[in-house]
Amino acid sequence: MVVIFAKMAATPETSDFTSIQRRITAACNGEKPKSLLPFVGKERKDMPKGLMFSAKDYLQLVDDTGRIIRDDKRSAISQTSQQLLDRLNIPQENWLKLTTEFSRLFKGPVGTLQELDAYCEHLDRKRRQGAANCH
Repeated sequence: MVVIFAKMAATPETSDFTSIQRRITAACNGEKPKSLLPFVGKERKDMPKGLMFSAKDYLQLVDDTGRIIRDDKRSAISQTSQQLLDRLNIPQENWLKLTTEFSRLFKGPVGTLQELDAYCEHLDRKRRQGAANCH
């Protein structure tokens, strides 16, 4: 999404090197991208590995985010996208900051604090670079 919002691409399907472009290309071929996690819906018991929302919710959130950020498409985030952000415990302000300032906020690895710990341990690093932003 950063590519689109940086005005390097006009549409999700033309945003090179993004997961949404890979998902759209695969969908056009009647497939799912093998290297990306599948959409598995809402959290539930015995949940399979995947993203805890639907493809429809994902596309809605991408569209809404673009409409909020782009000057030529100003609007508010939809109730569907707000419900998804609420379910994922991501405040709207944080989502907008992440999508507009991602490359400024993160210069190194990105993930949960536990993932950063594992990453640093694997590389024998003493300091978790970017931990405050990941939190």
